[in-house]
Amino acid sequence: MALTKKGEFWYGTTSGDTQAELRSYSVANRHEAVRFAASKCECGCRTFALQTDEEAGVAIRTCTDCGQDHLMGDSADHVEEAVPEAHECVCENEVFELMSGVSVHEGTHDVRWYYIGCHCVECNLVGVFADWPCEAGDAAAFLAKV
Repeated sequence: MALTKKGEFWYGTTSGDTQAELRSYSVANRHEAVRFAASKCECGCRTFALQTDEEAGVAIRTCTDCGQDHLMGDSADHVEEAVPEAHECVCENEVFELMSGVSVHEGTHDVRWYYIGCHCVECNLVGVFADWPCEAGDAAAFLAKV
């Protein structure tokens, strides 16, 4: 399915739809995401509850199957100063498939900005639920931890 707008929100059914919305959002933010990675738990599950603290630069995903918490990206470096808050969809669901994206400094592979795109498994809403500037070094290493 392609992205469809209903009212003020976008909806889609695939990770490609989430990535497209993430890219569009990042372009409007003037730090275009150029590298992406979908979240997957060690148990194989791809759905999570999400908590973030954008000021501290922290994201925590909790697997809906095994309940394991995962600090995303470089969140372990900032978690002590964070006060993460749970995300909820407009339909009140709290379970998402997650897609991370990063922009990089020109001419490098170093992360400049971090975006977290969510796809609601209940109503199919897609959107960027969190983003912040991020000086996390190599984008591949960063995205391996989302």
